Amino acid sequence: MTTQTQKDWERRVLAAMRVMEADLDGELSLAAIAAAANFSPYHFHRVFAGITGETVGACLRRLRLERAAQRLCYGDQPITNVALEAGFDAPEAFGRAFRSAYSMTPTAWRRACRERKGPPVIVQRPPIVQEEFMTMELTVTIKKLPPTKVACVRHVGPYDQCEAAWATLCALAGPLGLFGPTTQFIGIGHDCPQITPPEKIRYDACLTVPESFAGTPDLPVAVTGDREYASAVVKGPYTKLAPAYAWLAGVWGPQSGRKFTAEPSLEIYLNDPKTTPPEEYLTEILLALAPVS
Repeated sequence: MTTQTQKDWERRVLAAMRVMEADLDGELSLAAIAAAANFSPYHFHRVFAGITGETVGACLRRLRLERAAQRLCYGDQPITNVALEAGFDAPEAFGRAFRSAYSMTPTAWRRACRERKGPPVIVQRPPIVQEEFMTMELTVTIKKLPPTKVACVRHVGPYDQCEAAWATLCALAGPLGLFGPTTQFIGIGHDCPQITPPEKIRYDACLTVPESFAGTPDLPVAVTGDREYASAVVKGPYTKLAPAYAWLAGVWGPQSGRKFTAEPSLEIYLNDPKTTPPEEYLTEILLALAPVS
């Protein structure tokens, strides 16, 4: 396979992934997902497995279980409802699948989340120091973001290894004239790093674009925002973001009485890391809020 063919197939598989991510509640068929990638179903499932390392069905099950784990942690829906939204017909089947993935029952998981003020560590990664986030003091505002059109480059892997996606984004956006005085740079984090294995974490490096920009094969567009968020500005190196998220979800959330959803988190980078020392970085972090009932 030529390099160009490999890149083309990867772009097409990413298009299929975006269809899956956008409709986890739907009854997605292999044919519909394959059509998004412009493959026949016969060939698509082999191409998908070869590029992502998992089958289409396994990927859908994992994404739905990971979303369920977040909903159990940050929401108060009955477990039966969470199971149904994850595509299971019975709580017993959901319980077996959840225990297989996370080594505990959904009830135990929810209890552990309440006790820890966040999800238990299921996959290995550098620990968040409890004292660091428990003593944080961030100013939190609740804001409604308008629908925002962005152009994105996908990174799959640990959040702290996303530099190549940003380099690709800038290399593609510059010749297209997409940089302007009002351009915002936004990171979209699709996964909780305490739940999703590092090699499966999805992150989109994005910049805002005019409504007239329709995207290119290498630089697709998406719409983000259009909901209410809890927002806080973090000053300092990007290593401070993980404890800031933990504080926002595990301390501010319970104190405020607001619930979070499993929608992707956003990061708006307010200054240029190329010209700003790390201790002066300003990053607005945003966690999606559930509507007040």
